[in-house]
Amino acid sequence: MNKKSIKSIIFLFAIFINTQVFSQEKFPDGTPIPDWFRKNEVVNINTLGKIYRITDYGVINDSTILQTEKIQAVIDRAEQNGGGVIVIPQGTFLSSSIFFKPKTHLYLEKNAVLKGSDDISYFPIVETRMEGQTLKYFPALVNADHVNGFTISGEGTLNGNGMRYWKSFWKRRAVNSKCTNMDELRPRLLYVSNSNDVQISGIHLINSPFWTTHFYRCNNVKMLNLYIFSPAEPVKAPSTDGIDIDACNNFLVKNCFISANDDGIALKGGKGTWADKDPTNGSNTNIIIEDCTYGFCHSALTCGSESIHDRNIILRRCTVDKANRLLWLKMRPDTPQKYEYILVENIKGNANSFLFIKPWSQFFDLKDRKDMPLSYSANVTMRNINLECEVFFNVKESDKYKLTNFTFENLNIKAKDGKINQNAIKPFILKNVIVNNVKIKNN
Repeated sequence: MNKKSIKSIIFLFAIFINTQVFSQEKFPDGTPIPDWFRKNEVVNINTLGKIYRITDYGVINDSTILQTEKIQAVIDRAEQNGGGVIVIPQGTFLSSSIFFKPKTHLYLEKNAVLKGSDDISYFPIVETRMEGQTLKYFPALVNADHVNGFTISGEGTLNGNGMRYWKSFWKRRAVNSKCTNMDELRPRLLYVSNSNDVQISGIHLINSPFWTTHFYRCNNVKMLNLYIFSPAEPVKAPSTDGIDIDACNNFLVKNCFISANDDGIALKGGKGTWADKDPTNGSNTNIIIEDCTYGFCHSALTCGSESIHDRNIILRRCTVDKANRLLWLKMRPDTPQKYEYILVENIKGNANSFLFIKPWSQFFDLKDRKDMPLSYSANVTMRNINLECEVFFNVKESDKYKLTNFTFENLNIKAKDGKINQNAIKPFILKNVIVNNVKIKNN
């Protein structure tokens, strides 16, 4: 047998082994991880239909002129002609909300910037989803509703131009400390809803006025190779979550950089005492976040605060730097919640808190429900983690929720406060947990 044949056999064997290993991977509840999660080829825009370069249709490269209607007209033209790719060329183009239609896509060339208006009066009011509710509010800069197969790709930038909104928010908060996030009227950067087989890849998403990306009732979403950023200084960008996943199924975040002045990735789905009875709410299931890098954020992964059910959630092979928390479970006393089958593994870096679980009572309102159910978090595993932190176990006991079946395994932690209250979780399994060079054993 010649060397070429041997190399071919070795190559095929390696593919076979990798396939077998992945096929054996399971979600935390034991169900197999579908093959869909490892097929991550970035979309080729040449397969998506006709190219519609916006500058060929009367849109000019000028960051000072609002061109929403002209850009929307290009999208509408593409839809009328059977679909295609809306291309933003090099330059800066100012817009308020644009709405993609079935079979239309967005491509941002290198050095292309689609910039949001910082004047909220240019944004329409529509029925949308925000903070766990379906209501009248502002759409995002880029919107896609019921657009199966929707893609955004390229090397350019969606810039939310949020500075004016952020400064206005902090002025309002200084006058009225009880003002909510939505009292300061501001748009998101990207909102995709009721859509399947979505891919967002390659681009930069920066300076959002409000949440950066928000996905509601979507299935089979892939976010690949993205740069997501909003500043914490010199002006904090309030509530600019990197990725908000709201009642979605089969969701992959891979090879992304995320730094935001709020949650890096937050799982949503509904809030309020009757949230479990509201058909507009829903569960997040089969979510994988892998091979990502985090800069400053309030948490790498957050369940809540508007979330009723999260199941089969994996955060793995990530690096965190200056995160406030690695895993944050927001337990709302006014919302029935269940966070279950969560796996956090193969993480390195630093955070203020390793695990943070406390009652979340911001804007608390029990309304008229007399039989408020107990909330739960169950079957949570955190393993193979090397982390420096201020507080290792930032968990508070409460009669409003129950924490069960947590496992810490193969942890190497350096912490100023390395104490664990093992009575807060039952059962609670510790396997090879090293904190400040001391092995922690079960009571």
